[in-house]
Amino acid sequence: MDDAAAVPHGERPAGVHGGDAEESRTAHPEHRVEDALAGPVVAAVQDVGGYGGLVYLRSRDRRSLVLCVVCGVARSLLKPWWRLPVGGAVPAAEVYRRSEELWLPDERATMLRFPQFTAALPYSFAHAYRPVRVGGENVGVLAVLRSASREPADERAVRAALREAGRDMEERLTEFARRMPGATDADAVAYGIDYDDQPVNVRLPTPPALAVEVGIIEWDLDGDRWSGDDEALSLLGVTRAEFGGTVAEVEARVSPEDLYELRASRREAEETGQVRARHFRVLDRPDDDHPRYRPVELWGHVVRVEGAARILVGALVDAAGGVTAAEAAERLPDGLFSLDQDGRVIYANRRCQELLGSGLERLLGHHPWEVLPWLRDPAYEDRYRAAMLSQEPVSYLAHAPEGVWLGFVLYPGVHGVTGRVFRTDAPAGADPGRIPVPVTAGAGTPSDMVPPTRAGALYHVVQMASVLTEAVTVRDVCRAVAEQLLPGFGAQEIALYTIRDGRMYLLWESGYPRHFLDPFEGVTLDADLPGVHALTTRLPLFFESSEALLDTYPEIAVDAKSAWAFLPLIASGHPVGSCILGWDAPHRFTPEERSALTALGGLAAQAMERARLYDAESAVARGLQEGLLPHRLPVIDRLRTTGRYLPGTQGMAIGGDWYDVIRTGRGVALVIGDVEGHSVGAAAVMGQLRSAVHAFAASGRPPQEVITHTNQLLAELETDVFATCCYIELEPATGRAVAVRAGHPPPLLRHPDGRTESLELPGGVLLGVQPDADYPVTTLTLAPGSVLVLYTDGLVETPGGDIGTGIDEVLDCLADSRTDSVDALADRLIRSARRTEDRPDDVALLLTAYDGDTEV
Repeated sequence: MDDAAAVPHGERPAGVHGGDAEESRTAHPEHRVEDALAGPVVAAVQDVGGYGGLVYLRSRDRRSLVLCVVCGVARSLLKPWWRLPVGGAVPAAEVYRRSEELWLPDERATMLRFPQFTAALPYSFAHAYRPVRVGGENVGVLAVLRSASREPADERAVRAALREAGRDMEERLTEFARRMPGATDADAVAYGIDYDDQPVNVRLPTPPALAVEVGIIEWDLDGDRWSGDDEALSLLGVTRAEFGGTVAEVEARVSPEDLYELRASRREAEETGQVRARHFRVLDRPDDDHPRYRPVELWGHVVRVEGAARILVGALVDAAGGVTAAEAAERLPDGLFSLDQDGRVIYANRRCQELLGSGLERLLGHHPWEVLPWLRDPAYEDRYRAAMLSQEPVSYLAHAPEGVWLGFVLYPGVHGVTGRVFRTDAPAGADPGRIPVPVTAGAGTPSDMVPPTRAGALYHVVQMASVLTEAVTVRDVCRAVAEQLLPGFGAQEIALYTIRDGRMYLLWESGYPRHFLDPFEGVTLDADLPGVHALTTRLPLFFESSEALLDTYPEIAVDAKSAWAFLPLIASGHPVGSCILGWDAPHRFTPEERSALTALGGLAAQAMERARLYDAESAVARGLQEGLLPHRLPVIDRLRTTGRYLPGTQGMAIGGDWYDVIRTGRGVALVIGDVEGHSVGAAAVMGQLRSAVHAFAASGRPPQEVITHTNQLLAELETDVFATCCYIELEPATGRAVAVRAGHPPPLLRHPDGRTESLELPGGVLLGVQPDADYPVTTLTLAPGSVLVLYTDGLVETPGGDIGTGIDEVLDCLADSRTDSVDALADRLIRSARRTEDRPDDVALLLTAYDGDTEV
């Protein structure tokens, strides 16, 4: 596990934008943002009867939600979810975006709302969320986890507990923000409430363990100096000769999971004058790959010496386990073991050691699946994860060496897992060939074997695949890739390149200095650049530091970043382009991360290639559409006309909506129509109908004959599509009009006095349904100053909405608008059609203002 990252304990930032730990410490006891969050989240977990709590805060760049505080659940279990894209399809992100509470009582409810999230976390648990606000602004999300199968929780009680914790948290955060260096009265309420550090682990209250070894310590709270007897130093795992007596040295020995507990003991001592049973783990034996920790407790009380100095005098206690409990466990016929929250072994009785074929010294402080080759399949780690996240017993079988079958039962609790292991018979129909093959002695060790891809990689792949299925254009794909990769992997910059005519061209960038990428535009595929090499060799390149990059490419220009990933974008064996990611600090790429990034590069390439084809087809379709619609409308005396066309938001953004203004022998014809469907075929039929109507109208045929002949023509074309049409012939000199309607929405009329109405003209069936259909004719007269609106149904229809409601809304807009400019009025009506992002239909609009005797 890569929990510790690269930030030394003594150099961790304050954890919030603009915060300075030392200045804040003197100003207020809560000098770190996690201090303001820890109490409320623990209270929320206890009040809800849950087993875990999380607090996410927004990142500084506002792209991500970053896990700040976690209690009751190991950080390692949640590592793939330390950073969430703000736009992600996960519960916390949705709560943050919508600013709404959310309660998901079981796996089924989660599956219905968040299927991608469930695919990556297929465990049964209940979870509740509440946005965290400061000054009316969302700054994060509070989440509480609860067992789904135990006594059902009352939703009202859960929400009430979250609201109480949320109010407490918001008050503390507001006070914290106001006391931060640099805050002013004007901006204090939300100043700097963001987070880009590692999550801090806060333990839920637990009974003190039985001590087996005790050391005496003295902690100078004012001078931050430690001293201890030989037993205390032994518990810290240091000798007197190598211990300098600083708190930083003590923190360096403490597990990153438990730094909060050590620091909290200082605050507890300062505030109450004593420390009672603070638990944390210290390094028992340094091991860079798999460090081993010893659990200890800290007890003590504050005394004053030499006038003002405050000294915490107390005991450091070995809390590895009670002697009595260990003796009882040794008498059991089955194997018994215990794992801490991280899944590391902290106890195993003799029978367990015999069954597992491993001594206690080898097991302690390690994950079982790291030490035992036959447990190295991800399925076994997944069983531990399922137990911890569901808080329900989990059982499974494993095939050990020498043909032995072992049964395991895991009993989870908020502080770890107690397990039982026993010999059992082979399951019926067991196929040894389907069991993971044990690694032979000498073939590998836990430190040098590449671990298989686990749940973290699966989450990122599922999430990316889900988002890319909704991305249509190349720009959509680029935006989706950037919004998922940057926060998902903690990167700060991204560049997406594509190949065109044997050269690389930039499609999308984010986070780069201005003009930095200009010299790389249009480079050839033989350029000595990592992005080009990744594409031409089809192998990803990872550089964990600037030195590593410059050693390989000494001439390359670099910005202020310190780690890079260069991913080839290959779709169906065809090179598409490259994706470049950059990190501000040196970054260790774990095998899981490399696998996930490589897989995501393939997904992005497939989506990019699909989007490129879509964009090419759309360009042809748009050209066809633009060619079929009138480029400009004729100028007619006494009339002011204008037309608009708005593509839909689904499909190829092309359809069969059209409009026209045609001079006739008797006046002018105002026509609008809609061919069903959204395709190039629909647009082609629309072009034929428009040409037919234009020819029939220009030849002097009366309105009824124009529509009748057009209907017969569409039926003869045998296109299997239908169309609607509204045809109004107007005499500009008199305002008299003759109207024919074929299945089309009714025209709208604004009278000179501002009244509006929908003209419910009698109409016939859709064009193309009945070749011999009759179409009734309606006569009407427009008064000078009237405005006539012809439109297609996309203007008034929304998914799940009522067309009558849509017409009323347009009438209201028409009544409230000025009519001195038909262009301004048309634009306003079109904007009303954009009131929803999910508007699948196109919109055609023809607006005519009748000015009577006034000549244009």
